Amino acid sequence: MNWKALIEDRNRFFWVLHTAGWLGFAFVHYLGSLLHDLRPIFAVIIFLNAYAGWMITIPLRYIYRRAWNFSPLKIAIVVVVSSYIVGVIWQVIKNFTYWTIYKHGYTPDFWLYYTQNSVWSFYIILSWSGLYFGIKYYQMLQKEKQNVLQANTIAHQAQLKMLRYQLNPHFLFNTLNAISTLILVEENESANKMVTKLSEFLRYTLDKDPMKRVTLSSEIHVLELYLDIEKVRFEERLKVVIDIDDNCQNALVPSMIFQPIAENAIKYAIATQESGGTIAVTVTKFGDDLLLELADNGPGAQIENGNLYRENGVGLANTRERLNALYRDNYSLVVANNTPSGVKVNIRIPFQER
Repeated sequence: MNWKALIEDRNRFFWVLHTAGWLGFAFVHYLGSLLHDLRPIFAVIIFLNAYAGWMITIPLRYIYRRAWNFSPLKIAIVVVVSSYIVGVIWQVIKNFTYWTIYKHGYTPDFWLYYTQNSVWSFYIILSWSGLYFGIKYYQMLQKEKQNVLQANTIAHQAQLKMLRYQLNPHFLFNTLNAISTLILVEENESANKMVTKLSEFLRYTLDKDPMKRVTLSSEIHVLELYLDIEKVRFEERLKVVIDIDDNCQNALVPSMIFQPIAENAIKYAIATQESGGTIAVTVTKFGDDLLLELADNGPGAQIENGNLYRENGVGLANTRERLNALYRDNYSLVVANNTPSGVKVNIRIPFQER
């Protein structure tokens, strides 16, 4: 944070309000003088009084700065005493100016007469003090509000990054394990393909900011990279069908939103069947929403209240948390049995385009 710039802005704000306030005071009193048919010289007196008020209240700013951290009672005492003293001094100046200029050098018989009508000046200075503290407290509350929002944003971003990067180690472990197995059985060509695809996949994921949404076409690309890696493992046992509406290509979606769901489908639907299976991805636009579906034709699973009981990893739980962090209540994730077999996951998010 640039504290020097912040202090300069606050100083500028004070001087603008301070000057505008006393100019307003002078203007209101000038309008009042027109009602009493006073001589034009009275306008000079009004200006001098406003200028004196402008000058004499400046020290109050520094007094109140020192008293800012006092207890409320001490602050009240400082404000009342300071306002009264400044109000009396200001009234003496006003009386002297009025009698000298408007009354042609009139001098009262007793010097205490210079302080007459000090209560009215005290009220004005007390109002100035109230405005000063009111504006300061308002600025403090706005600053606190900004700090809270900033803290919430940082926590929100940290949560998203944690959830986003939770996926990569899980997938990386599985893939490296598969590569190790291929090397042990001397499937060097397949292992080399997996390493190449893995390198491209990781390069993509590292280049993308996990805090930003990506276009659907970009997300489908990384999904295809992931499935290509898995195809090296499963060969013909893994079939992939992708059907994307043309008007959805530039829609914005959370990065890596499909990958944990696809990984879950491969683990429980493809790997468990000798004949393998099919993963189908469908994306359509419905009104103001984007509908994402990933389905498999595996053996199915027990589903209760939208929870998938064949999963013991981070997949769907991670996806739900990420969607909640990004969209709050404006999303849905539904898990259901597919027809004639398998599981399908439907996600609804707001349709947004880049």
